[in-house]
Amino acid sequence: MASGPASIGFVGLGNMGIPMVTNLVAAGFDVVASDVSPEARSRAAEAGASAVDTAREVAAAAGTVILMLPNSQIVKSVVDSMVGSLAPGSLVIDMSSSEPLRTRELAEQLATRRIRMIDAPVSGGVGGAVAGKLTIMVGGSPADVASAAPVLAAMGRVVPAGPIGAGHAIKALNNLLSATHLWITAEAMTAGERFGLDPAVMLEVFNSSSGRSGSTENKFPNFVLTERYDSGFGLRLMLKDMRIATELASQVGVPSILGEEAVTLWAEAADELDPAADHTRVAQYVATAERGAIAT
Repeated sequence: MASGPASIGFVGLGNMGIPMVTNLVAAGFDVVASDVSPEARSRAAEAGASAVDTAREVAAAAGTVILMLPNSQIVKSVVDSMVGSLAPGSLVIDMSSSEPLRTRELAEQLATRRIRMIDAPVSGGVGGAVAGKLTIMVGGSPADVASAAPVLAAMGRVVPAGPIGAGHAIKALNNLLSATHLWITAEAMTAGERFGLDPAVMLEVFNSSSGRSGSTENKFPNFVLTERYDSGFGLRLMLKDMRIATELASQVGVPSILGEEAVTLWAEAADELDPAADHTRVAQYVATAERGAIAT
């Protein structure tokens, strides 16, 4: 596979990154990919990408570089390692769940080197990544967003959100809502079951009434009632996004009373559950009277 300024770089080949790379390759893009994990690099090569050992090599080979990494600190570290190899005019697309204000700071630093940046976090989980149907919330200048649109369209639906950092802000706020929905749904479902209600009947009513949410329509029927707990999005990643959202609220002077309480509850669950627990497992945690008994 050829590489050069027209190639797409991709750094971060986890549960989301691999299917996203697969869809970029299927759309006809030359993809140069890297991850700290040799196994992940091998999977990217199997998907049709050119796998390289370091992010610096990705930057040298591609005019557009996508980042799909765990947090802002790692994003900053990776960008610092790449910056000397990024050509002026290059575009960095941070599709991670990062902190909005730190994203703006990083974009300003890159701009001094004439390197462009947009943020484009996603919603839709592993299933959406595999299907190429992610919702992609994009922050950046209209020109930069437009230039990235054909690449992003290979992975899902592009929603321009505003200036740089706007995508990361909306993503965090969305996940705060999602997490709070899931917790209260678990409480309601548990109360109903202990009263003697059929879970399937409860979901049928909720989903045709004002109580419906992504938790009642998707998470409970597909991952909780089936006891699969394998949505592909970790509990601790959800908690990280929730904290980004409540910190953002604090930074702009908005009280986040329910949000902070949700963070406290999720942090309690994170302390009790296995470090690798899927975020949907909090429903089991809520439903278990002796919560400390759940360790995996």
